[in-house]
Amino acid sequence: MDYQTITYAVADNIAVITLNRPDVMNALSTQMRAELTDAVRTGGREARCVVLTGAGRAFCSGQDLGDRANAGNVDLERTLRDEYQPMLAAITDCPVPTISAVNGAAAGAGANLALGADVVIASEKAFFMQAFTKIGLIPDAGGTYFMPRQMGMAKAMGAALFADKISAEQAERWGMIWEAVPEAEFVATWKARATHLANGPTAAYAEAKHAIRASFENSLEDQLTLEAKLQGKCGQTRDFKEGVLAFLDKRTADFEGR
Repeated sequence: MDYQTITYAVADNIAVITLNRPDVMNALSTQMRAELTDAVRTGGREARCVVLTGAGRAFCSGQDLGDRANAGNVDLERTLRDEYQPMLAAITDCPVPTISAVNGAAAGAGANLALGADVVIASEKAFFMQAFTKIGLIPDAGGTYFMPRQMGMAKAMGAALFADKISAEQAERWGMIWEAVPEAEFVATWKARATHLANGPTAAYAEAKHAIRASFENSLEDQLTLEAKLQGKCGQTRDFKEGVLAFLDKRTADFEGR
């Protein structure tokens, strides 16, 4: 796909996808959703870590309310089902770790796009806002799924109903994101985190993602059974053997990943 609304680059086994409509705070158009879906799937094949970030002062301001592709024909159910669902599934089902590097405002669907990644790292100048009730809607793009799991029912309900800005520091304290870092350290931090993941045992990362997500639906007995099954798979990999040898040799492991 020839990308017009995003940029895509791979270096050192890290695919960096940048939302690139800074004039509209990287609002999500029909075209951008299609391009993001394609780019994340491509990154999952070509790299060992996928990073999402934004150009300019925003990460993503949410749905592009001026998107001409939907002008005069706003079918929100169809849009969410046919455009948002594949995009979010590409992120959550990505076979390699995903990072949202939230450089600025993440509002509405943009906030939930960020929360869909495995790890969220935010600049301290960033904020998150479930802006939906301001225009008479409910949180979508996975917001009603991600928020209660990441920040608890009480915080999720307040965020949905009041549509307040949630600072990066608040988001970190509430368990909504992994970390908030000073703006001056933001790029270096997410690059270091991405490098760590790209150099790691990506097959084990994929199974860890599977197990953690399944835990919300499983009984303890079912979860223990799943852990045993997945651990058995990991125990047959070269990375496990390499990890043990590296530990015994007191050196850094050379993981080959999936």
